[in-house]
Amino acid sequence: MSQPQHSTHALPGSGPGGIQVRDALPGEFQALGELLVRVYSALEGFPKPEEQPRYYDMLRNIGQMTQKPCTRLLVAVAGGTLLGGVVYFSDMAQYGSGGTATRETGASGFRLLGVDPAARGKGAGRALMEACLAQAREDGNAQVIIHSTKAMAVAWRMYEARGFKCSPDLDFMQEKLQVYGFRLKL
Repeated sequence: MSQPQHSTHALPGSGPGGIQVRDALPGEFQALGELLVRVYSALEGFPKPEEQPRYYDMLRNIGQMTQKPCTRLLVAVAGGTLLGGVVYFSDMAQYGSGGTATRETGASGFRLLGVDPAARGKGAGRALMEACLAQAREDGNAQVIIHSTKAMAVAWRMYEARGFKCSPDLDFMQEKLQVYGFRLKL
């Protein structure tokens, strides 16, 4: 599968309130990494940076994901303000999670979705998710695979409301954290 085109145009699935979803610019990588560290470390019941330092290093250096083939780092912005981001994979071999997800074919995935707490409830998370789903359709994949945890209750509800179904065959343990797999057939 070829690498998706990187662009700065609004993607299908851009949200309400002037939210635009586009590829992250290199100058945004550090700010997005810091935002993701703040978001994930504040989740009640989610491991803290000292418990899973490699995971938080990955978040902090999120821009490195753009070096993987078939991978896009997307951001949601409004009025020049970075609201959040997500990593989209058009080839699950690049997904990089535990479990069996990286062996799935005919599937896209997204992970590490995070939205600034000050922007929650304004549609940024939904816009990022919808942009990933639109890209998966454009890439010709039949399903989208994601993972979540119990600590990510707001995201979990959003995914289920969109039609994602729990898929225990994709579940895995990230050190001591149970991670749950989901699928959405397109």
